[in-house]
Amino acid sequence: MTHPIYTAITFAPVQGFIEKSRKLRDLYGASLILSHLSKKIVDAVNQLPNCEVISPGLPNLEKGMPNRILIKGELSQDKVQRLLLDEWQKILQVCRSWIDDPENGKLRELDYSWDKEWRNWGHYAWEVFWGQGSGKTEDEGIILAMEDLETRKLSRAWKAINWIGESSSLTGADGIAFPGLGAETRNPKHLNYSCEKKEIEQFYQRLAEVTEEVDKSDNITEESTESEDESEDEQIEGKFIDPNEKLSIPELVKRLVTRDDIANTIGMEKLDRGFKEIQRKPTNNRRGQWTGWFMGDGDKVGDKLKEIARQRGEQGIKDFSYEMRNWGKNFYNNFYKETRLGRVIYAGGDDFLGVIYSRNPRKPVKPLAAFEWLMTLRSKWRENKQECNQVNLSVGFVWVAGSVPQRDVLQHCREAEKLAKSRGRNRVTIRVVFNSGQYVQWTCPWDYLHILKKYSDRNGESNWSHVYGDLAQLDARHAFEFKPSAIDYKFAIEFFDLYFPGEGEYLESHIDHLVGEYDDQYDRAVATTNWIRNLIYIGWHLCSNPLNT
Repeated sequence: MTHPIYTAITFAPVQGFIEKSRKLRDLYGASLILSHLSKKIVDAVNQLPNCEVISPGLPNLEKGMPNRILIKGELSQDKVQRLLLDEWQKILQVCRSWIDDPENGKLRELDYSWDKEWRNWGHYAWEVFWGQGSGKTEDEGIILAMEDLETRKLSRAWKAINWIGESSSLTGADGIAFPGLGAETRNPKHLNYSCEKKEIEQFYQRLAEVTEEVDKSDNITEESTESEDESEDEQIEGKFIDPNEKLSIPELVKRLVTRDDIANTIGMEKLDRGFKEIQRKPTNNRRGQWTGWFMGDGDKVGDKLKEIARQRGEQGIKDFSYEMRNWGKNFYNNFYKETRLGRVIYAGGDDFLGVIYSRNPRKPVKPLAAFEWLMTLRSKWRENKQECNQVNLSVGFVWVAGSVPQRDVLQHCREAEKLAKSRGRNRVTIRVVFNSGQYVQWTCPWDYLHILKKYSDRNGESNWSHVYGDLAQLDARHAFEFKPSAIDYKFAIEFFDLYFPGEGEYLESHIDHLVGEYDDQYDRAVATTNWIRNLIYIGWHLCSNPLNT
């Protein structure tokens, strides 16, 4: 008897591709590309004889398509690599053809000598990971394929692309895309950026000009007709392409695929609504806007998939994937309608990224409103799911000042989410990031996040300045400092109980759950005191509303 073979595949880099973004538009472009590549692989596999896609579910929905694919059938790594690169190269070709069109970006006076650079990005941008398994039962084969994939991911074979000259102004990791990028006359021994500066500036000035009209039309959103907070004189941050930008080829492609005409030519799903960049940075007549960024991921989803495979086989995996993707679709589509607080950038199922901001920067979102929405996220996560309700959620939430670069914001989100997982999962890490780059953060289980709403000062009110001021005075007197010989943290808990009446006893009896497990009593005391201190910092910044008044 022949046992079924299962193939598990994914590709990389994903997070790095998303995080190398300056504008909100870049995030969407990256998400559109990743979903499109995954969708094309799924479509191609479903056309192959003796192959069936088990997950992801909702195979006809491109938006939010995960890049992890489980297949019933035998598919070689070379075949997967070819499917992926063919679609990626098509995206590059369409974008390059658009730029080379004299009606768009092409300048007749410039020598377009960058064929080799576009080909290199077509061949070396992605790395495919692949695993296979076959067992006496279908669940055994699925688990073996998943484990084989994880083992192979430990070995990397990615190739970097060499370049000379100045680097992109976004990441500094790749060369600036301009017509002379691959010219034979570029000798690194004699290359001087000043010699190429004029040509680069001409190229980006032209791109800025030809994309300006689409930028103006995109700024008129569907939501703007519904929102009372819209302002006709709202100033948009930046343009589709700013003349001062110096982007690499992949960065330029992420920007261009958000144009409807280019997306149509590629066959890619377009942005389903009008588009508006976030006005975050301060201008001459207004303060910078604080925004909230949330990045979430299901806990131990791989282990859950193995459990489902053992219990329910293929059909269980299909049902689980369908539930996850259906939740992601609804979360993406309904977030703004339900909250009026911003938009979801992607929601692939068990992972998502979104931003809370005001479309009218003159009326920024209050931090308390952002926190109150965050308190509802776990219940939203558990909504309309059965199998997936057994998967917990870890989230990084970053409340960030307007002058912090977007790429740094995304890194803070990633770090906050990882911290939530490392502290025990099923919790959220809230990080407040200032323009200086400094930050305060606090990690809390979802079931105790409401503690910030239970604050009561000495007057029975919720003026966080009282506890914040008292904490500052105690810190100045080194009241919370510990030595290895003095590990009693009773004073910190008594201080906590004073402002959160009746909660001190609960905290002391649930330290392992709330703060984390520590074998060493000194570490336990320090961690508990820091947890209380950070709770007060976060509460003062988010719940007393000192930042956006």
